[in-house]
Amino acid sequence: MKKIIVFDVSGEYAHFKKHYTTTSPLTFSFPPRTTICGLIAAIIGLKKDEYLNHFSKEKAQIALSIRNPITKVRFSENLIDTKTAKMMSRIVNRTQIRFEFVKDPSYRIYFTHHDEQMYNRSLGIIEKNKSVYTPCLGLSEHIANIKFVGEMDYQKKSSTQDFIPINSVLPFLDNSQMKINYEVDKEYFTETMPNEMTPTREVKEYLKIIFERTGSTILLKEMDFWLLSNNERIIFL
Repeated sequence: MKKIIVFDVSGEYAHFKKHYTTTSPLTFSFPPRTTICGLIAAIIGLKKDEYLNHFSKEKAQIALSIRNPITKVRFSENLIDTKTAKMMSRIVNRTQIRFEFVKDPSYRIYFTHHDEQMYNRSLGIIEKNKSVYTPCLGLSEHIANIKFVGEMDYQKKSSTQDFIPINSVLPFLDNSQMKINYEVDKEYFTETMPNEMTPTREVKEYLKIIFERTGSTILLKEMDFWLLSNNERIIFL
């Protein structure tokens, strides 16, 4: 039976910058897979110039579910030019920028790795709710709380006849046979995110992802999924 690490990350605010926004930065509703890779790397102590070598889709499998309803707020921050001032107390020039943030974010991360040594290294740190570097939710000032949920068994299943509730966000593949039952009392959104990067930080894949804003399950048919021992159902990004 295959094993997977499950842990929750949360905080007061989060900002996962959309790459096409500049003067008024907008945020994704949840961290893209590329950001989750960086978060896990910080927790287990991989350096910035090396961790992407270990997180290709062939080596690492990652899924995410939303634990708190996605609520976004906007307020201004004063940005300072730290390159031109020798002392922080003498900085005069400030640029006020209006940022968008996710308020009270909480996500569940599902992570496994084909390298047994890397998997055991990750489990040994995450299960103690510790980290080597400070984990954050997008920006360094938004420190993340880590809570280990458990190490679980998981196995591949297929939804062929009945609609199955999926707990995680879903890759929205236009050319696939997947069918979604859109329920009238739920709120569905899609966002296109960077999903995989090369070690030189070039985006290798963008992926459209569908999610339910409040974190409720999405009913899916005619697509493979993974069943965990706690009865959660996920699809890897």
